[in-house]
Amino acid sequence: MELIRKGMMVVLDGMGDRCCPSLNGMTPLEAADTPVLDRLAGGGVCGMVDPLYPGVPVGTHTGTGVLMGLSVRDATRLARGPVEGAGVGLALKPGEVILRCNFATLMDQSGQLAIKDRRAGRIQSDTETLANSLRDLDLGHGITGSLYAATHHRAVLHLKGDGLSPDVSNTDPGSGNQARGVLTADPLDAGNAAAVITAEAINAFVSQAHQILGSHPVNAARVSAGLLPANGILTRGAGTISRFRNLIEQLDLRAAVVTGERTVMGLARLLGYDAIVRDDFTALPDTNVAGKVEAARKALEDHDFVLLHIKGPDICAHDRDPHGKRDMIERIDAALEGLERSDFVIGVTGDHSTDSNTGRHCGNPVPSLLYSPNGRHDTVFTFNEAACSGGGLGRLSATGFLASLLDSMGAMVNYAPSQRTLFF
Repeated sequence: MELIRKGMMVVLDGMGDRCCPSLNGMTPLEAADTPVLDRLAGGGVCGMVDPLYPGVPVGTHTGTGVLMGLSVRDATRLARGPVEGAGVGLALKPGEVILRCNFATLMDQSGQLAIKDRRAGRIQSDTETLANSLRDLDLGHGITGSLYAATHHRAVLHLKGDGLSPDVSNTDPGSGNQARGVLTADPLDAGNAAAVITAEAINAFVSQAHQILGSHPVNAARVSAGLLPANGILTRGAGTISRFRNLIEQLDLRAAVVTGERTVMGLARLLGYDAIVRDDFTALPDTNVAGKVEAARKALEDHDFVLLHIKGPDICAHDRDPHGKRDMIERIDAALEGLERSDFVIGVTGDHSTDSNTGRHCGNPVPSLLYSPNGRHDTVFTFNEAACSGGGLGRLSATGFLASLLDSMGAMVNYAPSQRTLFF
Protein backbone atom coordinates (compact mmCIF):
# COMPACT_ATOMS: atom_id res chain seq x y z
CA MET A 1 0.00 0.00 0.00
CA GLU A 2 1.29 3.47 -0.88
CA LEU A 3 0.93 5.70 2.16
CA ILE A 4 -0.04 9.35 2.09
CA ARG A 5 2.35 9.99 4.97
CA LYS A 6 4.39 8.13 7.53
CA GLY A 7 3.47 8.28 11.21
CA MET A 8 5.05 8.67 14.63
CA MET A 9 3.33 7.95 17.93
CA VAL A 10 4.89 9.50 21.03
CA VAL A 11 3.89 7.50 24.11
CA LEU A 12 4.63 9.24 27.40
CA ASP A 13 4.31 6.44 29.93
CA GLY A 14 1.93 7.34 32.76
CA MET A 15 1.45 10.87 31.42
CA GLY A 16 -2.13 11.39 32.64
CA ASP A 17 -2.60 12.23 36.30
CA ARG A 18 -4.93 13.56 38.96
CA CYS A 19 -4.92 16.97 40.63
CA CYS A 20 -2.00 17.40 43.01
CA PRO A 21 -2.25 19.65 46.11
CA SER A 22 1.47 20.49 45.87
CA LEU A 23 0.84 21.86 42.35
CA ASN A 24 -2.02 24.10 43.47
CA GLY A 25 -4.60 21.57 42.40
CA MET A 26 -3.21 21.06 38.90
CA THR A 27 -1.93 17.88 37.30
CA PRO A 28 1.78 17.75 36.41
CA LEU A 29 0.88 18.20 32.72
CA GLU A 30 -1.32 21.20 33.51
CA ALA A 31 1.46 22.70 35.62
CA ALA A 32 4.13 22.13 32.95
CA ASP A 33 5.28 24.69 30.39
CA THR A 34 4.84 22.82 27.10
CA PRO A 35 5.04 25.21 24.13
CA VAL A 36 5.78 22.48 21.57
CA LEU A 37 2.95 20.20 22.65
CA ASP A 38 0.67 23.24 22.76
CA ARG A 39 1.55 24.08 19.14
CA LEU A 40 0.90 20.49 18.09
CA ALA A 41 -2.46 20.62 19.86
CA GLY A 42 -3.27 23.93 18.18
CA GLY A 43 -2.49 22.47 14.77
CA GLY A 44 -4.45 19.26 15.25
CA VAL A 45 -7.25 17.65 17.21
CA CYS A 46 -7.27 16.54 20.84
CA GLY A 47 -9.20 14.16 23.02
CA MET A 48 -9.09 11.77 25.96
CA VAL A 49 -8.08 8.15 25.38
CA ASP A 50 -9.14 5.14 27.47
CA PRO A 51 -6.32 2.55 27.27
CA LEU A 52 -8.74 -0.37 27.61
CA TYR A 53 -12.11 0.41 29.22
CA PRO A 54 -13.26 3.65 30.94
CA GLY A 55 -12.18 3.69 34.58
CA VAL A 56 -10.03 0.54 34.37
CA PRO A 57 -6.33 0.93 35.33
CA VAL A 58 -3.93 -1.05 33.14
CA GLY A 59 -0.26 -1.96 33.11
CA THR A 60 2.31 -0.80 30.61
CA HIS A 61 2.14 -4.04 28.60
CA THR A 62 -1.62 -3.75 28.17
CA GLY A 63 -1.80 -0.03 27.42
CA THR A 64 1.20 0.00 25.09
CA GLY A 65 0.19 -3.27 23.48
CA VAL A 66 -3.11 -1.79 22.27
CA LEU A 67 -1.29 1.29 20.94
CA MET A 68 1.00 -1.08 19.02
CA GLY A 69 -1.95 -2.76 17.33
CA LEU A 70 -3.13 -5.54 19.65
CA SER A 71 -6.89 -6.01 19.79
CA VAL A 72 -8.61 -5.41 23.10
CA ARG A 73 -9.34 -9.15 23.30
CA ASP A 74 -5.69 -10.12 22.91
CA ALA A 75 -4.45 -7.33 25.16
CA THR A 76 -6.62 -8.58 28.02
CA ARG A 77 -5.11 -12.07 27.58
CA LEU A 78 -1.51 -10.89 27.44
CA ALA A 79 0.33 -11.68 30.69
CA ARG A 80 3.28 -9.51 31.71
CA GLY A 81 5.68 -12.40 32.30
CA PRO A 82 6.08 -13.53 28.68
CA VAL A 83 6.39 -9.90 27.55
CA GLU A 84 9.25 -9.32 29.99
CA GLY A 85 10.79 -12.63 28.95
CA ALA A 86 10.80 -11.58 25.31
CA GLY A 87 12.23 -8.23 26.41
CA VAL A 88 15.33 -9.85 27.91
CA GLY A 89 15.78 -12.02 24.82
CA LEU A 90 14.69 -15.41 26.14
CA ALA A 91 13.91 -18.14 23.61
CA LEU A 92 10.50 -19.15 24.94
CA LYS A 93 8.69 -22.39 24.15
CA PRO A 94 5.03 -23.39 24.51
CA GLY A 95 4.32 -24.93 27.91
CA GLU A 96 6.95 -22.93 29.77
CA VAL A 97 5.81 -20.40 32.39
CA ILE A 98 7.39 -16.98 32.65
CA LEU A 99 6.88 -14.56 35.53
CA ARG A 100 7.67 -10.91 35.99
CA CYS A 101 9.73 -10.33 39.14
CA ASN A 102 11.21 -7.66 41.38
CA PHE A 103 14.44 -7.76 43.28
CA ALA A 104 13.31 -6.79 46.78
CA THR A 105 14.62 -6.26 50.30
CA LEU A 106 13.12 -8.90 52.61
CA MET A 107 13.35 -9.59 56.35
CA ASP A 108 12.69 -12.79 58.32
CA GLN A 109 9.99 -12.21 60.92
CA SER A 110 8.74 -15.17 62.95
CA GLY A 111 9.08 -17.55 60.05
CA GLN A 112 7.47 -15.14 57.57
CA LEU A 113 9.16 -13.00 54.93
CA ALA A 114 8.41 -9.34 55.51
CA ILE A 115 9.05 -6.72 52.83
CA LYS A 116 11.20 -3.70 53.63
CA ASP A 117 11.33 -2.42 50.04
CA ARG A 118 9.59 -3.92 47.00
CA ARG A 119 12.30 -2.58 44.67
CA ALA A 120 15.46 -3.00 46.78
CA GLY A 121 16.01 0.75 46.76
CA ARG A 122 15.46 0.77 42.98
CA ILE A 123 18.68 -1.16 42.48
CA GLN A 124 20.34 -0.25 39.19
CA SER A 125 23.62 -2.20 39.20
CA ASP A 126 24.90 -5.75 39.65
CA THR A 127 21.51 -7.33 38.98
CA GLU A 128 23.02 -9.51 36.23
CA THR A 129 25.47 -10.92 38.78
CA LEU A 130 22.70 -11.57 41.29
CA ALA A 131 20.49 -13.21 38.66
CA ASN A 132 23.34 -15.46 37.52
CA SER A 133 23.36 -17.06 40.99
CA LEU A 134 19.73 -18.11 40.51
CA ARG A 135 19.96 -20.30 37.42
CA ASP A 136 18.67 -23.84 36.95
CA LEU A 137 17.46 -24.20 40.53
CA ASP A 138 15.82 -27.56 41.25
CA LEU A 139 12.26 -26.80 42.36
CA GLY A 140 10.93 -30.35 42.54
CA HIS A 141 8.64 -32.36 40.23
CA GLY A 142 11.25 -32.10 37.47
CA ILE A 143 10.85 -28.31 37.33
CA THR A 144 13.77 -25.89 37.16
CA GLY A 145 13.75 -22.13 37.58
CA SER A 146 16.16 -19.52 36.25
CA LEU A 147 16.19 -15.78 36.88
CA TYR A 148 17.24 -13.17 34.32
CA ALA A 149 17.82 -9.48 35.04
CA ALA A 150 15.60 -6.99 33.23
CA THR A 151 15.33 -3.20 33.69
CA HIS A 152 16.84 -2.00 36.98
CA HIS A 153 15.00 -3.75 39.86
CA ARG A 154 12.98 -5.96 37.53
CA ALA A 155 13.73 -9.53 36.51
CA VAL A 156 12.17 -12.53 34.77
CA LEU A 157 11.67 -16.03 36.20
CA HIS A 158 11.68 -18.78 33.58
CA LEU A 159 10.14 -22.10 34.68
CA LYS A 160 10.81 -25.23 32.65
CA GLY A 161 9.33 -28.70 33.08
CA ASP A 162 6.34 -30.83 32.24
CA GLY A 163 2.80 -29.99 33.29
CA LEU A 164 3.21 -26.32 34.16
CA SER A 165 0.34 -23.83 34.36
CA PRO A 166 0.26 -20.00 34.51
CA ASP A 167 -2.92 -20.08 36.60
CA VAL A 168 -1.24 -19.14 39.88
CA SER A 169 -1.40 -16.14 42.20
CA ASN A 170 1.31 -13.56 42.81
CA THR A 171 3.80 -13.57 45.68
CA ASP A 172 4.14 -9.80 45.27
CA PRO A 173 1.41 -8.03 47.30
CA GLY A 174 1.67 -4.99 45.04
CA SER A 175 2.38 -1.30 45.53
CA GLY A 176 0.95 0.05 48.78
CA ASN A 177 0.46 -3.42 50.23
CA GLN A 178 3.96 -4.42 51.26
CA ALA A 179 2.87 -4.62 54.92
CA ARG A 180 1.25 -7.94 53.96
CA GLY A 181 4.69 -9.41 53.37
CA VAL A 182 5.61 -11.97 50.74
CA LEU A 183 2.49 -13.86 49.73
CA THR A 184 2.28 -17.59 49.07
CA ALA A 185 1.74 -18.54 45.44
CA ASP A 186 -1.49 -20.52 45.19
CA PRO A 187 -3.31 -22.21 42.31
CA LEU A 188 -6.22 -20.13 41.07
CA ASP A 189 -8.18 -23.41 40.93
CA ALA A 190 -7.29 -25.93 43.64
CA GLY A 191 -8.49 -28.68 41.31
CA ASN A 192 -5.91 -27.80 38.66
CA ALA A 193 -3.07 -30.24 39.38
CA ALA A 194 -0.63 -28.40 37.06
CA ALA A 195 -1.32 -25.10 38.81
CA VAL A 196 -0.80 -26.74 42.22
CA ILE A 197 2.62 -28.04 41.15
CA THR A 198 3.57 -24.70 39.55
CA ALA A 199 2.63 -22.78 42.71
CA GLU A 200 4.78 -25.15 44.79
CA ALA A 201 7.69 -24.56 42.41
CA ILE A 202 7.33 -20.78 42.67
CA ASN A 203 7.26 -20.90 46.47
CA ALA A 204 10.36 -23.12 46.43
CA PHE A 205 12.12 -20.63 44.16
CA VAL A 206 11.26 -17.66 46.40
CA SER A 207 12.61 -19.53 49.43
CA GLN A 208 15.82 -20.64 47.73
CA ALA A 209 16.40 -17.21 46.22
CA HIS A 210 16.21 -15.56 49.65
CA GLN A 211 18.77 -18.01 51.05
CA ILE A 212 21.19 -17.60 48.13
CA LEU A 213 20.89 -13.83 47.78
CA GLY A 214 21.12 -13.27 51.53
CA SER A 215 24.76 -14.35 51.54
CA HIS A 216 25.70 -12.99 48.11
CA PRO A 217 28.84 -10.79 47.99
CA VAL A 218 26.98 -8.12 46.00
CA ASN A 219 24.53 -7.68 48.85
CA ALA A 220 27.29 -7.67 51.46
CA ALA A 221 28.90 -4.81 49.53
CA ARG A 222 25.55 -2.98 49.27
CA VAL A 223 24.99 -3.20 53.02
CA SER A 224 28.53 -1.94 53.68
CA ALA A 225 27.80 1.02 51.39
CA GLY A 226 24.60 1.84 53.25
CA LEU A 227 22.36 0.50 50.47
CA LEU A 228 19.43 -1.87 50.77
CA PRO A 229 20.31 -5.48 49.88
CA ALA A 230 18.48 -7.15 46.99
CA ASN A 231 18.01 -10.32 49.02
CA GLY A 232 14.68 -11.58 47.72
CA ILE A 233 12.46 -12.07 44.69
CA LEU A 234 8.77 -11.16 44.32
CA THR A 235 6.80 -12.74 41.47
CA ARG A 236 3.70 -11.77 39.51
CA GLY A 237 2.14 -11.86 36.03
CA ALA A 238 2.64 -15.55 35.23
CA GLY A 239 1.97 -16.48 31.63
CA THR A 240 2.89 -18.63 28.67
CA ILE A 241 4.03 -17.62 25.22
CA SER A 242 1.35 -16.92 22.61
CA ARG A 243 1.25 -15.65 19.06
CA PHE A 244 -0.95 -12.62 18.56
CA ARG A 245 -2.04 -10.87 15.39
CA ASN A 246 -1.88 -7.10 15.34
CA LEU A 247 -3.23 -4.31 13.18
CA ILE A 248 0.19 -2.98 12.15
CA GLU A 249 1.22 -6.39 10.87
CA GLN A 250 -2.12 -6.88 9.13
CA LEU A 251 -1.62 -3.61 7.23
CA ASP A 252 1.88 -4.77 6.25
CA LEU A 253 3.54 -1.67 7.70
CA ARG A 254 7.24 -1.52 8.51
CA ALA A 255 7.27 -0.57 12.19
CA ALA A 256 9.86 0.26 14.83
CA VAL A 257 9.94 1.12 18.52
CA VAL A 258 12.42 3.46 20.21
CA THR A 259 12.58 2.63 23.93
CA GLY A 260 14.70 1.93 26.97
CA GLU A 261 12.04 -0.19 28.70
CA ARG A 262 12.30 -4.00 28.62
CA THR A 263 8.53 -4.44 28.62
CA VAL A 264 8.20 -2.42 25.44
CA MET A 265 11.19 -4.22 23.93
CA GLY A 266 9.37 -7.46 24.64
CA LEU A 267 6.22 -6.21 22.96
CA ALA A 268 8.29 -5.19 19.95
CA ARG A 269 9.73 -8.70 19.61
CA LEU A 270 6.36 -10.39 20.09
CA LEU A 271 4.61 -8.10 17.61
CA GLY A 272 7.25 -7.93 14.89
CA TYR A 273 8.53 -4.37 15.44
CA ASP A 274 12.19 -3.44 15.09
CA ALA A 275 13.47 -2.39 18.53
CA ILE A 276 15.84 0.59 18.52
CA VAL A 277 17.77 0.75 21.78
CA ARG A 278 20.97 2.34 23.07
CA ASP A 279 22.76 2.34 26.41
CA ASP A 280 21.67 5.93 27.06
CA PHE A 281 18.03 5.06 26.31
CA THR A 282 17.01 4.13 29.85
CA ALA A 283 13.65 3.61 31.56
CA LEU A 284 14.39 6.35 34.11
CA PRO A 285 14.10 10.15 34.03
CA ASP A 286 17.84 10.33 33.24
CA THR A 287 17.23 8.93 29.76
CA ASN A 288 18.58 10.73 26.70
CA VAL A 289 15.25 12.21 25.59
CA ALA A 290 16.69 14.24 22.72
CA GLY A 291 18.56 11.17 21.49
CA LYS A 292 15.35 9.13 21.50
CA VAL A 293 13.49 11.78 19.52
CA GLU A 294 16.29 11.97 16.95
CA ALA A 295 16.41 8.16 16.71
CA ALA A 296 12.66 8.10 16.06
CA ARG A 297 13.01 10.71 13.30
CA LYS A 298 15.79 8.72 11.69
CA ALA A 299 13.84 5.46 11.97
CA LEU A 300 11.09 6.98 9.85
CA GLU A 301 13.51 7.03 6.92
CA ASP A 302 13.09 3.27 6.48
CA HIS A 303 9.94 2.54 8.49
CA ASP A 304 6.32 3.50 7.93
CA PHE A 305 5.36 3.80 11.60
CA VAL A 306 7.54 4.51 14.64
CA LEU A 307 6.47 4.40 18.27
CA LEU A 308 8.62 6.52 20.58
CA HIS A 309 8.23 5.37 24.19
CA ILE A 310 9.45 7.46 27.16
CA LYS A 311 9.07 5.91 30.63
CA GLY A 312 10.19 8.84 32.81
CA PRO A 313 6.81 10.44 33.69
CA ASP A 314 5.54 7.13 35.06
CA ILE A 315 8.62 6.65 37.25
CA CYS A 316 8.19 10.09 38.80
CA ALA A 317 4.52 9.41 39.50
CA HIS A 318 5.32 6.04 41.09
CA ASP A 319 7.79 7.88 43.33
CA ARG A 320 4.97 10.32 44.28
CA ASP A 321 6.96 13.18 42.82
CA PRO A 322 4.54 15.43 40.89
CA HIS A 323 7.15 18.19 40.62
CA GLY A 324 9.62 15.76 39.07
CA LYS A 325 6.92 14.55 36.68
CA ARG A 326 6.17 18.14 35.65
CA ASP A 327 9.87 18.78 35.05
CA MET A 328 10.21 15.53 33.07
CA ILE A 329 7.31 16.55 30.82
CA GLU A 330 9.00 19.92 30.22
CA ARG A 331 12.25 18.15 29.24
CA ILE A 332 10.35 15.98 26.79
CA ASP A 333 8.57 19.00 25.34
CA ALA A 334 11.89 20.77 24.75
CA ALA A 335 13.24 17.67 22.96
CA LEU A 336 10.22 17.70 20.63
CA GLU A 337 11.09 21.17 19.33
CA GLY A 338 10.29 21.51 15.65
CA LEU A 339 8.14 18.41 15.51
CA GLU A 340 5.09 20.51 14.62
CA ARG A 341 6.78 21.40 11.32
CA SER A 342 7.09 17.76 10.29
CA ASP A 343 5.43 16.37 7.18
CA PHE A 344 4.46 13.11 8.93
CA VAL A 345 1.47 12.30 11.11
CA ILE A 346 2.10 12.68 14.84
CA GLY A 347 0.16 11.19 17.73
CA VAL A 348 0.93 12.00 21.35
CA THR A 349 -0.65 9.91 24.10
CA GLY A 350 0.13 7.67 27.05
CA ASP A 351 -0.30 4.01 27.88
CA HIS A 352 -2.23 4.88 31.05
CA SER A 353 -2.56 7.53 33.75
CA THR A 354 -0.54 7.33 36.97
CA ASP A 355 -1.61 9.16 40.12
CA SER A 356 1.32 11.11 41.62
CA ASN A 357 -0.54 11.33 44.93
CA THR A 358 -0.70 7.57 45.48
CA GLY A 359 2.01 6.30 43.14
CA ARG A 360 -0.45 3.94 41.48
CA HIS A 361 -1.89 3.52 37.99
CA CYS A 362 -5.42 4.88 37.78
CA GLY A 363 -8.34 4.57 35.40
CA ASN A 364 -8.50 8.17 34.23
CA PRO A 365 -8.34 8.68 30.44
CA VAL A 366 -5.13 10.02 28.91
CA PRO A 367 -4.88 13.44 27.21
CA SER A 368 -3.97 12.86 23.58
CA LEU A 369 -3.48 14.75 20.32
CA LEU A 370 -3.37 13.93 16.64
CA TYR A 371 -1.45 16.27 14.34
CA SER A 372 -1.58 15.75 10.59
CA PRO A 373 -0.69 18.15 7.78
CA ASN A 374 -3.98 19.08 6.12
CA GLY A 375 -5.81 17.28 8.93
CA ARG A 376 -8.68 18.58 10.99
CA HIS A 377 -8.35 21.24 13.68
CA ASP A 378 -10.36 21.86 16.83
CA THR A 379 -10.42 24.73 19.32
CA VAL A 380 -7.84 23.30 21.75
CA PHE A 381 -4.56 25.20 21.94
CA THR A 382 -3.17 23.85 25.22
CA PHE A 383 -2.15 20.25 25.79
CA ASN A 384 -3.35 18.99 29.16
CA GLU A 385 -6.16 17.02 30.79
CA ALA A 386 -8.59 19.92 31.17
CA ALA A 387 -8.13 21.27 27.65
CA CYS A 388 -8.15 17.90 25.86
CA SER A 389 -11.45 17.00 27.54
CA GLY A 390 -13.13 19.45 25.17
CA GLY A 391 -11.26 18.42 22.02
CA GLY A 392 -12.62 17.27 18.69
CA LEU A 393 -11.55 13.64 19.14
CA GLY A 394 -13.82 13.36 22.15
CA ARG A 395 -13.30 10.37 24.40
CA LEU A 396 -12.14 7.33 22.47
CA SER A 397 -10.42 4.01 22.96
CA ALA A 398 -6.71 3.45 22.42
CA THR A 399 -7.64 1.26 19.44
CA GLY A 400 -9.68 4.15 18.03
CA PHE A 401 -6.77 6.54 18.56
CA LEU A 402 -4.32 4.23 16.73
CA ALA A 403 -6.82 3.71 13.91
CA SER A 404 -7.29 7.48 13.61
CA LEU A 405 -3.54 7.96 13.27
CA LEU A 406 -3.27 5.16 10.71
CA ASP A 407 -6.21 6.57 8.77
CA SER A 408 -4.48 9.97 8.64
CA MET A 409 -1.47 8.15 7.17
CA GLY A 410 -3.66 6.60 4.48
CA ALA A 411 -2.97 3.11 5.82
CA MET A 412 -6.51 2.01 6.70
CA VAL A 413 -8.92 0.23 4.40
CA ASN A 414 -12.68 -0.08 4.61
CA TYR A 415 -13.76 -2.26 7.48
CA ALA A 416 -14.76 -5.87 6.75
CA PRO A 417 -16.33 -8.35 9.19
CA SER A 418 -13.28 -10.60 8.88
CA GLN A 419 -11.21 -7.87 10.58
CA ARG A 420 -13.30 -7.86 13.76
CA THR A 421 -10.72 -9.75 15.84
CA LEU A 422 -8.09 -7.10 15.00
CA PHE A 423 -10.04 -4.45 16.87
CA PHE A 424 -12.25 -6.02 19.52
